[in-house]
Amino acid sequence: MSFDDKVIDIPATLPMLPVRDIVVFPYMILPLFVGRDSSIRAVEEALSKSRLIFLASQKEITEENPSPEGVYTTGTIAKIMRMRKLSDGRVKILIQGEAKGRIKSFTKTSPNYEVAIEKIEETQNSSSTVEFEALVRTAKEHIEKIIALGRVLSPDILLVLDDVQDPGKLADLIASNLGIKVQDAQRVLETTDHRERLKLVNEILAAELEVLQMQAKIRTQAKDEMSKSQREYFLREQMRAIKSELGENDSKSEEMEELREKIHNAGMPEAVETEALKQLARLERMHPDASEASMVRTYLDWMVDLPWNKKTEDTIDLGKSKVILDEDHYDLLKAKDRVLEFLAVRKLKSTIKGPILCFCGPPGVGKTSLGKSIAKSMGREYFRIALGGVKDEAEIRGHRRTYVGAMPGKIIQAMRQVKTNNPVIVLDEIDKLGSDFRGDPSAAMLEVLDPEQNHSFRDNYLNVDFDLSNVLFIATANVVENIPPALRDRMELIHISGYTENDKMLITKQHIIQRQIEANGISEKNIKFTDAGVKFLIAHYTREAGLRNLEREVGSLCRKVAKMVVMGEAHFVEITPEVIPDLMGPPRYLRDEKLHDSQVGVVTGLAWTQAGGEVLYVEALKYRGKGGLVLTGQLGDVMKESAHAAMTYARAHYEELGIPADFFEKWDVHVHLPAGAIPKDGPSAGVTMSTALLSLMTDTPVRHDIAMTGEVTLQGRVLPVGGIREKCLAALSQGIRDVIIPLANQKDLADIPKEFKDSMNFICVENLDEVFAVAFDRSTKAGKKVSSGKAGKKNKAPAAASAA
Repeated sequence: MSFDDKVIDIPATLPMLPVRDIVVFPYMILPLFVGRDSSIRAVEEALSKSRLIFLASQKEITEENPSPEGVYTTGTIAKIMRMRKLSDGRVKILIQGEAKGRIKSFTKTSPNYEVAIEKIEETQNSSSTVEFEALVRTAKEHIEKIIALGRVLSPDILLVLDDVQDPGKLADLIASNLGIKVQDAQRVLETTDHRERLKLVNEILAAELEVLQMQAKIRTQAKDEMSKSQREYFLREQMRAIKSELGENDSKSEEMEELREKIHNAGMPEAVETEALKQLARLERMHPDASEASMVRTYLDWMVDLPWNKKTEDTIDLGKSKVILDEDHYDLLKAKDRVLEFLAVRKLKSTIKGPILCFCGPPGVGKTSLGKSIAKSMGREYFRIALGGVKDEAEIRGHRRTYVGAMPGKIIQAMRQVKTNNPVIVLDEIDKLGSDFRGDPSAAMLEVLDPEQNHSFRDNYLNVDFDLSNVLFIATANVVENIPPALRDRMELIHISGYTENDKMLITKQHIIQRQIEANGISEKNIKFTDAGVKFLIAHYTREAGLRNLEREVGSLCRKVAKMVVMGEAHFVEITPEVIPDLMGPPRYLRDEKLHDSQVGVVTGLAWTQAGGEVLYVEALKYRGKGGLVLTGQLGDVMKESAHAAMTYARAHYEELGIPADFFEKWDVHVHLPAGAIPKDGPSAGVTMSTALLSLMTDTPVRHDIAMTGEVTLQGRVLPVGGIREKCLAALSQGIRDVIIPLANQKDLADIPKEFKDSMNFICVENLDEVFAVAFDRSTKAGKKVSSGKAGKKNKAPAAASAA
């Protein structure tokens, strides 16, 4: 490389060679490989003339045929010193930079570029020699440090730098040998002022030095860690050799290594893995026969067996999930819709917290089995935790490892068994949790069932955080009021009411009969259930909201038929209302017969029980006395208060109600609700008792074809009550189609199936005057039929009811 200034004759136009991924500086000698046709033509043209060619760098190195706008205007005028054609069609040339130049215009673009150029003259800065000397020394120091840090440069670069005194040429030499980016090298080339160019090179050197120092630091850290690992491996091998010489068994070491590998492969969070390795180090230092060693080993087995990062992929096919839910369970629309809503949101957003659902309702309605169907429809693992009778907080949160026989709580045990961190866990009978001196398990459940907390659930045994936020918890309960308010607040309650007789009929035909036939070893050739027989069995042998007793009775019938088949008494039995008493004995439940005529003081009321709706008759009788009131039939406090409120209303409004003025001075009243052995309570009988009392006091019969429910106030207003669906269906089963309900309960008619609703007439009332106007059979008292007029507000909503 020569740095002697020479005066060369530069033509006005030169062929241009676009180069990529490199910037050529003046006085730089280097080989170039030329492969593009246009570039080869430019080389040949230069050789045929003055051997001079203009080298300009491309702005985009990936551009195969750069346009005039795709090359930098500032480049280097170079001389082709040597050329050789290669076998693959390319040309190899050796060039030397002569001077900087700038493109003024493109005189030719085809078949190769030819440009009009002007030579760029260097400018000397008037700065002091001391500043130049400082810049030069700084540049040389940077180069020395860069070489010391391992950067590969020309071995003679330091010697050449000592011989160069011109700061501009020094800057060009450093930039050409450092291998910097094209953009940075082009900035150096375009800077004509010596001082500014040297300052720019110093900045580039400083940035490069900083990067190399960081790389050296990273290499040192990696080397230290590797040295530490090698040292530990070496020491371990020495320990193994010593134990082998002493004749000690090496199985423990292999066991420890196996445990260590399991810990690394378990996918634990960093803090959990640190704790596990800490306990493993303790175990390695213990004697195998030490009492604590087995405890630590058991703890580590629990840690590696838990699904820290294993999960099943949800089935997000809503149509398929809906089919599975409908096949397994009849009705239960609210619960099914909630699960499908969760799946729909899960499909739109992959990272959501699992909901905490609580199915509440009477026994046997399918709460627990619905949880299993939900897991099946989602493609998740299923686990059931029975909470009935659990009184120890440690059953939920686990025991501390200091106790003998300590183990994790039921939640962590479930996670280990299902082997995924997103199962469906059914917390069965959550309302049956107890508490004693060992703690309150319902309080421990607060952390489990809180979506804001259960991502870091801490079991006392593990003593590390476990993420439960992916679990779909489904709790079941019979009585919501028994669940503590704080725990109830964390759950989304979905009420599942009891099945109607029609529901039971359909479920029995679709599911129960076939299941019991298969379970008892007979076939459809041996037994057939008629619709009338199933209805008779439901009405007279079961009294429940769910299906458990019904399934037992169906199973009992199947067993009796199986016995008859085996003993040769019969090969086929048809189950009809006439056959059932012969097989099962006399009916266990007999319903009160419907009233056949209107009577004074006898009113048909409606009540709700866990087994569904019931028709309840209220009887009132007067006898000589002084206005007293006697109540019998095991009435609760609420029902007694309703009777006293009705009596007070009658006393206060006796004139407008048509009650004789001396009635309360001559007569006592006795109100009785059969059957006397069954306790009864609730506000629903207020309207019924008021109607019975007024009927008795005015000697007016009450219609036998109408039933009623509702709570009353001292002002005579009718307030809403619960269980409208069950009560109305109970009335319909007795053949009663006219039902008086509070106006505020009109919204509850939407829960009644349409086929039943269309056959009933709902009379919505706001006060007792409207009740009396509709309920009394005035025709019987007056001796002729009289229309009841428009006293009651009949519900005419198309989706609610039809006319009587």
